Amino acid sequence: MIFNEIYGTYYNMLARLLSQAVDGELTEERLYATVQQEGYEESVLTVPKALKEQSWPLLKEDLTTPLRHKPTMPLTELQKRWLKALLQDPRIRLFDPPAVGLEEVAPLFAPDTFVYFDRYLDGDPFEDPHYIRRFRCILSAIREKRRLRIGFAGTHGREHLWNCVPYRLEYSSKDDKFRLISANKRGVLTINLSRITYCQPLGLCAGEDYRPRELSKRVLILELTDERNALERVMHHFSHFQRETERIGENRYRLRLTYERGDETELLIRVLSFGPVVQVVYPEDFIRDLKERLEKQKKLRARE
Repeated sequence: MIFNEIYGTYYNMLARLLSQAVDGELTEERLYATVQQEGYEESVLTVPKALKEQSWPLLKEDLTTPLRHKPTMPLTELQKRWLKALLQDPRIRLFDPPAVGLEEVAPLFAPDTFVYFDRYLDGDPFEDPHYIRRFRCILSAIREKRRLRIGFAGTHGREHLWNCVPYRLEYSSKDDKFRLISANKRGVLTINLSRITYCQPLGLCAGEDYRPRELSKRVLILELTDERNALERVMHHFSHFQRETERIGENRYRLRLTYERGDETELLIRVLSFGPVVQVVYPEDFIRDLKERLEKQKKLRARE
């Protein structure tokens, strides 16, 4: 593994403790506070004990250290090449990450190394300079809790202007698109960034005005038979939804998904793509919409 979340956390936590020890500032209180803040819930039970009993010979009994210099964790050549490869991704470049120290590094792989299946081909224009400018304007407004004035094309091509509070950006790997979640007094607006044609930052939000709103949540319950690797495919397709999975029999599973109403059409299409191995058991209106779509498909085939 190039980077490891668990071990990386421990390395960073110990580096912080040893830096305090080199400066002569480490106390027992700071030891426990740093471990609790930087580590996991169980870390406070194991790390201080290992350091104080010197089974990890990094600290002395008086919480000083034999180290003369603060620990550093420079990146390996492989890590640098991997990071440089990630920076070739136009979606990552939207966030304008720094590339200091990677100028002369060759990327580990090229963007076209990977071939994506089951993805729509009309993704966002991530390399278009106008799209990049609007994306960064929205991102800056979210980070600064600043209101926005946006212009966007409506369903029938009509231009709309919307003064709103932007709350978050979401990315759909299926659609290869970003969308903005925002709201004002009229309600919540979810809009694809590719439809936004104008973006102007406004004033900062007052504390009372900035209250991220919860979108209307719905629950979908599916039952599936694990044939042709169906369980793994379903888990992959719905990985970005909040979900609970329960085994209810031999090769039978129940999946509970929580989704936002704006995702319902996309969710309906995805469920249909699995055919008879997936059955919708709740809610009734979703089942009704599913049947109506199947009836339409049946009539279209009959005409052919």
